[in-house]
Amino acid sequence: MKLASLVLVYAGCAAGTPPTALPAVPPGAEAVSLSGRPLARPPLVPDELAKRQRAYDEARVAHDRAPDDIDAAIWHGRRLGYLNRFRDAVDVFSAAIAKHPDDARLYRHRGHRYITLRVLDRAIADFEKAAALRSGKPDEIEPDGLPNPANVPTSTLHGNIYYHLGLAHYLRGDFAAALHAYEACMATVTNDDMRVATAYWQYLTLRQLGRTDDAAAVLAAVPAKPTILENDGYHLLLQLFRGEIDVAKLTGNTDLDRHTIGYGVAMWKWFAGDRDGALADLRAVVAGELWPAFAYLAAEAELARRTNATTAKR
Repeated sequence: MKLASLVLVYAGCAAGTPPTALPAVPPGAEAVSLSGRPLARPPLVPDELAKRQRAYDEARVAHDRAPDDIDAAIWHGRRLGYLNRFRDAVDVFSAAIAKHPDDARLYRHRGHRYITLRVLDRAIADFEKAAALRSGKPDEIEPDGLPNPANVPTSTLHGNIYYHLGLAHYLRGDFAAALHAYEACMATVTNDDMRVATAYWQYLTLRQLGRTDDAAAVLAAVPAKPTILENDGYHLLLQLFRGEIDVAKLTGNTDLDRHTIGYGVAMWKWFAGDRDGALADLRAVVAGELWPAFAYLAAEAELARRTNATTAKR
């Protein structure tokens, strides 16, 4: 990205807005959807809320005791995010970046929460900054804040930078840039969980670009029986795209899985020519409450693109 573009990205949403200030939202909202709808902070079930609150309290105390410690700042921000306090998380990461402007991890995590908050230009700038800071450096495992049942981290710093950069471009409809990021992400993959997740978005990106043969090659490269710890929804959808399972058999055990499968099935229908069925499924996804989910965001973006395209034709 050119310097002039970066300046515009960090200039805020209005003249005179400080670079770290978030766009204003209506009272009671945490974010505003891509269609302009206020989004209230998603509730957590009491037991999960209590567990996450305890973890946050510990992280906040640790950061208070060591305000210049980068790891303490990262965990403070991450724990805020797990409480769905995404705006507060951005503030923590921004304050830490002011102290430690050369630590890629801070940009990677702030960029993630910019995506959640639908501030996509800033997310892209953060991930590009993180990628530049990590260029030529060895990759490293990222610890999980919400571990999978096996308690085995599946992602790396480099992988997460490019994975989220790809998503931000995908949501903006810049599929060529998204593909470049996903290819860079795939080059970092060391396990089937990230291979499956990256292949899923890479496949969709190629289909959006009309490159069906290349999309088929991505599907063919995914192992027939991958070892999956947490990305079961993506694996099921890849099987659907390969024609290995019946769409009627796709179900999800959690709200996140149902959103993931809902969006993936919608796009499967779209590429098959069932536009009405696809749009109905996309609307069903955004009728849910789990708006921080990537699939929810993608459904939002897809509907916004279709709405804009229809309006432009009138």
